[in-house]
Amino acid sequence: MRLTTIQHSGAEIAGIVTPKGVFPVAALNAAKGTAWKTDMMSLIQAGEIPAMTDWYNTGGKEELEGMAGLIPREEVVCAPLYRDPKRIFGIGLNYVDHAGDIGAAAPTGFPGSFFKMADTLIGPNDEIHLPKLKEAQKTTAEAELGIIMGRDCRDVSEEDWQSAIVGYTTILDMTEESILKGNDFVSGNPRYLTIVKNFPTFFSFGPELVTPDEVPDVLALEVQSVCNGQVYARNVVANMTHRPARLVSLHSSIQGWYAGDILSTGTPRAFHIQDGDLAECRIVGPDGFEMAPLVNPVVDLKKHPEKE
Repeated sequence: MRLTTIQHSGAEIAGIVTPKGVFPVAALNAAKGTAWKTDMMSLIQAGEIPAMTDWYNTGGKEELEGMAGLIPREEVVCAPLYRDPKRIFGIGLNYVDHAGDIGAAAPTGFPGSFFKMADTLIGPNDEIHLPKLKEAQKTTAEAELGIIMGRDCRDVSEEDWQSAIVGYTTILDMTEESILKGNDFVSGNPRYLTIVKNFPTFFSFGPELVTPDEVPDVLALEVQSVCNGQVYARNVVANMTHRPARLVSLHSSIQGWYAGDILSTGTPRAFHIQDGDLAECRIVGPDGFEMAPLVNPVVDLKKHPEKE
């Protein structure tokens, strides 16, 4: 099953993605007399998505075809999946190629990691704003596989890691690389990660939450960094230094997880973005599998201060 959040009648509401459009959860409740939560974060925190997925996979998909309330695809305006996760947790340099971009080695014992603030968050088609700060001279975008945590938990084993998640999504994570590399350091200096990762609009995610039943082998997924429609870099999840099972399990034993936390697993390669560009994350897999792409236009605030 695939879920999304759309803008509708002045609100941001959750819905089920169908070939013809989006079916709001509120419309499903009205048609069936159910009482599912109607926004994405509430659905996650209440633990309702697995049960909804079971219904969908055992006849619900066909039921939706005969129900009233569908919002046609051409009228859908997507929003971020949700606005206020407790935590956004990023993994840096998780592919060897990306580590080489900033002259560093991929961390092996423990993953390189960082937190992002929720107010960096934007959704599909929202503008990425390049900072007006004069020292900010090179912003990069990083296409990544996102993992959405489905429950509050600690000390999850690697064998049981999928019990802690509710789905996957596409992510664009931005870095102000000129500051990261500056201050007389040739390679990226981790002491500046908080600064370079937390400008407004530096984290985009969505448009879909893809439930785990649709992804039989997460290691077979290919993450693509795309700039202006051209694939800049690609790599498969199996080539991560720290794979999803370890990332979920290890960090559950450190800070733990809350339902709705977002884990951004690292990029095949970052690409330089400039005013007027389109940054994009694509994730594809075997047998024609693909997630809906995440696309964001780029606006340089040095050139367009009125956009701030």
